[in-house]
Amino acid sequence: MNGQKLWTWVAVMTLLVLTVMAAEGGKAEKQGKKERKSDCGEWQWSVCVANDGDCGLGTREGTRTGTDCKQTIKTQRCKIPCNWKKKFGGECKYDFQAWGECDLVTGKKNRTGVLKRALMDATCATTVTATKPCGKTPKTKL
Repeated sequence: MNGQKLWTWVAVMTLLVLTVMAAEGGKAEKQGKKERKSDCGEWQWSVCVANDGDCGLGTREGTRTGTDCKQTIKTQRCKIPCNWKKKFGGECKYDFQAWGECDLVTGKKNRTGVLKRALMDATCATTVTATKPCGKTPKTKL
């Protein structure tokens, strides 16, 4: 009986050692995969293009370089807020000052905007200038 207990104990210990070795082997393979992923470049994203009109839901395309990359192009859903000024890019939001005085020579007035927020990977100018017609000017009676 004593010999049978010894063989059972040896078999259990062998099984335990094999399990640990197999687990370590799996970790080495995973690290190898991570190294291959590092050959891939960073994703470069295009601007968001609305599906319908100037704003709302849309898509953007991402590309990356690398010899061992499985995926080099992918599409991502995005959204362009409809209340942002499209003139300065639908992905950029600005805080604007009050309108300036009317320039009588050009008949227009200006105001400046400072970048408040930008959507992911958007390229936005830090300051922008908006121009609009002065509107009705009071006419002098003769």
